Amino acid sequence: MNCTRPDIAYVVNKLSRFTSNPSKDHWKGLIRVLKYLKHTSNYGLHYTRYPAVLEGYSDANWISDSKDTKSTSGYIFTIGGGAVSWKS
Repeated sequence: MNCTRPDIAYVVNKLSRFTSNPSKDHWKGLIRVLKYLKHTSNYGLHYTRYPAVLEGYSDANWISDSKDTKSTSGYIFTIGGGAVSWKS
């Protein structure tokens, strides 16, 4: 079984931009992420071997009057019960 942590994808992306020259603030951010991981070690998306079925789901809300609100849409694809691609 494998596990991934999409909940930290954004912050890891932002911090990785400064790996060659991190400032004190970047180090503080890294320490904060590590503390978060320590206290949420049971979180994550878990992938199982069987059934390795690819599933996809989508939803959308298309509006008629764009002055008041915006249209929204999203999708998610899973393999073996764990998300591999998503957008909202």
